[in-house]
Amino acid sequence: MYLVEGDSAGGTAKQGRDRNLQAILPLRGKILNVEKAMEHKIYENEEIKNIFTALGVSIQDKDGERILNIEKLRYHKVVIMCDADVDGSHIATLIMTFFFRYMKPLIENGHLYIAAPPLYRVAKGKEFIYCWNEEERQNAIAVYSKGKEDATGIKTQRYKGLGEMNAEQLWETTMDPTTRLMRKVNIEDAIEADLVFSKLMGDEVPPRREFIEENAKYANIDA
Repeated sequence: MYLVEGDSAGGTAKQGRDRNLQAILPLRGKILNVEKAMEHKIYENEEIKNIFTALGVSIQDKDGERILNIEKLRYHKVVIMCDADVDGSHIATLIMTFFFRYMKPLIENGHLYIAAPPLYRVAKGKEFIYCWNEEERQNAIAVYSKGKEDATGIKTQRYKGLGEMNAEQLWETTMDPTTRLMRKVNIEDAIEADLVFSKLMGDEVPPRREFIEENAKYANIDA
């Protein structure tokens, strides 16, 4: 099942999917930040309720503890599919925060993935190459220009969002099981992951500001 950012991209994904293998759940806007929300607000949230219902999982009380029942899990690959930009990364992080806090068994059992849509489509005539970063884009231009500086006739399309792809492009780059790129979400260090989610997604501003100031130099800003 693909969790897709927005109705537009969701509609395109529904058109391009393999209906025998893939289900689409469009998420309207940014999902609730569960790190800051009261617990009852989380379970009342419409998008979160839709995720529980679509996956077929539920929260149950056992010996005074709330646990996730995944016995009726309907899908064994849950794929977060957001735009390949900063805003899309933020939404993917919000969704991962929700899964880490309230659906951790799905991560522990290897069910959660993140789709990797391309950033560019470089074309010359009827030929084209999809590119996932700036280095690949430059290499594609070099291929079509045959190493010369003349880039006449070479066109680069920058995908600002999934909605800018048609159904065929989304299928062949991001959804086709034989060609797609996906990242499997794992928990290597649960304690460290807990601290990072608390620091970056929680209510305390100073730790987050400190983290940003320390790591801003490593950020790649896409103009």
